[in-house]
Order: sequence, then structure tokens, then C-alpha cells
Amino acid sequence: MKAKLIIISIAMLVFITGCNQNGEAGIRLNPDNPVIVTVWHFYAGAVLTAFDAMVHEFNETVGMERGIIIEAISFGGVSDLASAVISSAHREVGSMPLPNVFAAFPDTAYVLQELGLLSNLDEYFTPEQQAEYYTPFIDRGRMGDDGELRIFPVAQATEVLMINETDWRPFANAHGFTDADLATMESITRVAQVYYNETGRAFFGRDQFANFIIIGSKQFGTEIFEVNAGEVTINFNPTAMRRFWDYYFTPFVSGYFAAYGRFRSDDVRVGDLLAYVGSNTSAVFFPQEVRRDGETRAIQGRVLPPPLFDGGDAMLIQQGAGMVVTLDTPEVQYASLIFLRWFTEPFNNLRFSALTAYLPVRYAAMDASLVYNAALDAGLNFTLMAYETLHVALTTVRERTLYATSSFVGSSDARDVINTYLRNYAIAGRAEVLALIESGIPRADAIAQVTSDENFHAWVEGMRASLYRVVGK
Repeated sequence: MKAKLIIISIAMLVFITGCNQNGEAGIRLNPDNPVIVTVWHFYAGAVLTAFDAMVHEFNETVGMERGIIIEAISFGGVSDLASAVISSAHREVGSMPLPNVFAAFPDTAYVLQELGLLSNLDEYFTPEQQAEYYTPFIDRGRMGDDGELRIFPVAQATEVLMINETDWRPFANAHGFTDADLATMESITRVAQVYYNETGRAFFGRDQFANFIIIGSKQFGTEIFEVNAGEVTINFNPTAMRRFWDYYFTPFVSGYFAAYGRFRSDDVRVGDLLAYVGSNTSAVFFPQEVRRDGETRAIQGRVLPPPLFDGGDAMLIQQGAGMVVTLDTPEVQYASLIFLRWFTEPFNNLRFSALTAYLPVRYAAMDASLVYNAALDAGLNFTLMAYETLHVALTTVRERTLYATSSFVGSSDARDVINTYLRNYAIAGRAEVLALIESGIPRADAIAQVTSDENFHAWVEGMRASLYRVVGK
């Protein structure tokens, strides 16, 4: 324990000394008259507990030493936080004062950037310091024609394939399937068909449909939202759109894929699915048991990289919120960066990852074994599933090309259109197939009717029209 405290103390000393030597000459904080930094975020549950504990620790250590007090408020949801921030930015009646720091996805940050309310973090965060962070995570926070750093990376994520290994393994062995059969959407569809024919239940699902279409389009070389000088063009790749139809909509209406609960981890928990693609952060929610037909039994999870399309490029979605610093006095902005730098110091970054399954953002921390060791040192409950998830996610991040959409006016609404359009279309299509079967039409004929080329083109044009309404074209 003493050795651990010495290490932490040295790390704090290095951090404090480094801050005084880096590009912030003339900015002095006074411990006798501390600067108060308000931080708004959307964390809840285990993530909220972890964040609050780290804020308390900062206030009692570096904050007390430097003269900084962090006051954090959780809004409980991404949309609630975004609405509150935008209301504050526009000084709407009844809104709260704009926070000094808030958790933001690029679309919300873009709104405040257009209003001229975001700090340029390059002024307080030197190139040498930025080089300590994983380059794609830093680059995602750059905005504007000059590529100024506006979003500080603190909690990044991607997607993985999570499996109920306990039930998958005997089924796979019985049919000669291997992990390679879960590597593409085409092969997962074949596996799911066999599983449905044998059990009458769906095999696979997805959490974020927008990610599926955005990264799937990019696998075939197309940015569905192409942004130039703030202007957006919507591009539909014909090959990709057909693959979405053939390897999501069609298996969904056939019963091979499904989406029942709010999240696919819920569907695994009740035995309605065996596998799903979701954020690596869902590792903390992956069930340890299945409750079905009045029985409860333990299961073991398994994690693999998310499936690609046959012939597509090896792309990987990059997601997760960063922190932005709003314009204020140099002292407040400087104090905000001191906190964010401390929060992502390797030891702290590793602890936060262990508690939340978010990806570490510094090169020095991007190793699942380091997260595991930090969890042990801190006495945290770091599950095997969380370890495997981070290991697979961090490995895949290095092996594939990360991609995130650019922000533009209406980008959040446009993403919502993509996120719901295919899902709702598939759910309605499944209901139609079941109704046709109930009316006496053979199952194969019912599926063929719902998945016709005419319906495919109607789906494509319907989503295109909905997106153009959102972006105002």
C-alpha cells in the first residue's frame, strides 16, 4: 500500500510540475481562492459512481493543492444533457448558466462551436501532451477549417460481438461451426438460419443500427454523410444498401435476427438471442445468467471482433463522448484542463476503464492487462468478461481503420433517422410476415413478398427522403 501511495504521489508531482512548464505562463491559480469548475455529464449507474469517486479524489488532492474545485452534475441521459447545454447556450428562459465543462458527442459540440462558445484546447494542451493520447481519439476532437482541438478524449468506445458462449459452443460443435462463421454478416446469417430452424428462436441482434449502416457504407468506400465546409451530401452506396437489406432486413423478417428489449443484452438475459453487436461498454451489462421458462442458469460470455461484410474494407466505428471546455476566463479554462489531464493520467484512465469498460485513451494505458492490474491494485471488481471485451476492442482498434462521421447542422437528427428507419422497417416487416403466415400463406412466400425488390427500393427512397428533410435539402 505504501509503495502504491508513493507512486501516486510521484505521478501527481510530475503532473503538477509538467503543467507549470507547458505553455501556460502567466496563469496562476490560488489555493486560498479556488476556482470552481462546473462539469455536466450524462453518466449513470456504475459509470456515475466511478466518475463521482474520481472527482472527489481530485478535489481532495490535486484540486486542493492547485486551487480547483470540481462541481459535477449528472443529467442521466445523453439527450437530456444535450438539451440542457443547448438551452443554456441560447440563454433560454429558465435555463442554467452554461457549464465550464460538459460531456459531448461531436454533434452537440458542433452546435456550440458554431455559436463561438468552445475553447481552443490547443492553447492549453501542448503538441507533446497531445502525442500521449491515441491519435484517432485526439483527431476526432478536431473541428473547424483549422482543425483546432475542441473535444478532449476521456471515454471512447467501439463495437464488439458478444456471445452466450455456454449455449453457442454445443450448437457450434454439433453443426461444425467455428468462430470464423461469426466473422461476416453473410456467415452469421447462415448460422442464424440453422439456429432458427433448430430452435425456433433468433440468434443475432444489434444495438446501434446507425453504426451498422454508417460503418457498413464505409466498408464499401462510401461516407453516407459527406461534409465539406459544413455542407452535407448524403451518399447511398448501392452495394452497401443491398447488403443491409439482404443481411439484416431479410434475416430479421425471417426470424433469424431480432430486437425485443431496450438493449440486446436484455435479449440475451432472457434467452431470446445468443449473440449481438454492441458497444464495448455493454460488457458491464452482459448477463451472467439466463432466465427463461421459469428457470435460471449460469452462462459464460465470449467476445469477438464485430463482423464485416464479405469483400468490404476492415473498418471499425469510433464512438463515445469527450469533454469540451466552454469559453471563460483563462484561469477557469486552465483549471478545466488540469482536471481533464489528471482524469486521463494513465493510472486514473486505467481505473475508469476497469469500472466502466470504456477504452483507455492514452497510449500508455491501451492494454487490457494494465487495466486488469490497475483494477487489482484499486480493489475493484473487474470481471473476466470486461477484461476480454477490452482486450478484443483494443486489439481490433489497432488492426482496423477507425471511422467516425463528421458533424454538421442536423447531424444528431440525421443519425436518429438512420438508427430507427431500418429497425422500424424490419420490425414492421416481421409483423407482416407473421400476419401473412397466419392468413394461410406459406412461410417462404410470405418472406418473399415482404423482401421484394419493390419493398427494398421503397425502403431506400423512404430513408433518403427522411434524411433530406432533416438536413434541409
